[in-house]
Order: sequence, then structure tokens, then C-alpha cells
Amino acid sequence: MALEKSERPWGRYEVLQESSSCKVKCIYVLPGKRLSYQRHQKRAEHWYIVSGTAEVTLNGITTSHKGGDNIDVAIGQLHRISNVGNDDVVLIEVQTGTYFGEDDIERIEDDFGR
Repeated sequence: MALEKSERPWGRYEVLQESSSCKVKCIYVLPGKRLSYQRHQKRAEHWYIVSGTAEVTLNGITTSHKGGDNIDVAIGQLHRISNVGNDDVVLIEVQTGTYFGEDDIERIEDDFGR
């Protein structure tokens, strides 16, 4: 059972596990939506794409991904995931670092004006 659930304009996420050393989320991105182009100062992220068709942008380079793919996002690296398919993109995100709060998001570009 998820510890926390949060609806977002691009979809939703559920926190599956949280400790002082990591945070694990299941993220659902709706078709045609994308998260903000962002970076973090206190955490790295590892993404495992469970299902769907995604485009991932890391420091300005965009690549295509599908279920079974893995993406590593280093601390300070600009990143974004977009759903370019017809079904939800589902991914597991493992955050590691020193702080996992939502206020460690520096948005560079955001479709929703946040």
C-alpha cells in the first residue's frame, strides 16, 4: 500500500517506500503529458520504465524508451519524461541522496505554469 498519493496535472504518483537514504515512487504519466524540465540539488534518480512509450530528455538530449528500459539521472542533471504513446507511462523512480522533499525541484520549463 502506498504511503502517499498525489494527483498532478500530468498524472499521479504513489510513494511506495521512504527512509532517510532513499524514496521510491510509482509514477503514472498520462498520454500526451510531460513533467517539468527540472533538476535537483540533493538527489539523484533511477527510473525503470514499467510500461508505455516515453521520451526522456537529459541535459537537452532526447531519447525514446519503452517498458524494461532504465534511465539514471545524476544530481544537478536537467531531466524530463514525456508520454508520447496512447497508454499511461508507468515508471518506478528510486531517489537517492540527502533530501527527498518536493521543494528540491528547480523547474526550468513547465507546461502547467508552476
